[in-house]
Amino acid sequence: MRTITPCLWFDGNGEEAARYYCSILPDSGIDDITYYGPEMPGQEGAVLTVGFHLGGRAYTALNGGPQFPFTEAVSLQVHCETAEENDRFYDALVDGGETAPCGWLTDRYGFSWQIIPPGLLEWMNGDDRAAAQRVTKVMLATHGKLDPAALEAAHRG
Repeated sequence: MRTITPCLWFDGNGEEAARYYCSILPDSGIDDITYYGPEMPGQEGAVLTVGFHLGGRAYTALNGGPQFPFTEAVSLQVHCETAEENDRFYDALVDGGETAPCGWLTDRYGFSWQIIPPGLLEWMNGDDRAAAQRVTKVMLATHGKLDPAALEAAHRG
């Protein structure tokens, strides 16, 4: 087996979405684009697929139509190294979309993202279970972007 590539089903705006994501996240870009041909069900010459990479990982955007809209059952996690990254990525991806609980968001294309501030997973999974509970409580009480400083304060007690 060579690789596994997630394929995201869009309703005609896969290229636009891929270019948008690539403009926000580092180590990202468009790799290839295929088009509907004369013997295919879509409009000849319209974009069929877009191969792209985000953070160095490969994805495919498929313009398949309205049959299968995105749900929160699938999301991408962006693990931030700094509070500034947390703010920048969250603000850019939620632009035109909607905030959601626990640091999640739905972007303008209907796709869900989790923006993970620095330290969050370590604090939630650490040996200090009381600290993990405090951090989890702050996360669960947040609708929209998580505040790294508030999470760190909860961790410290």
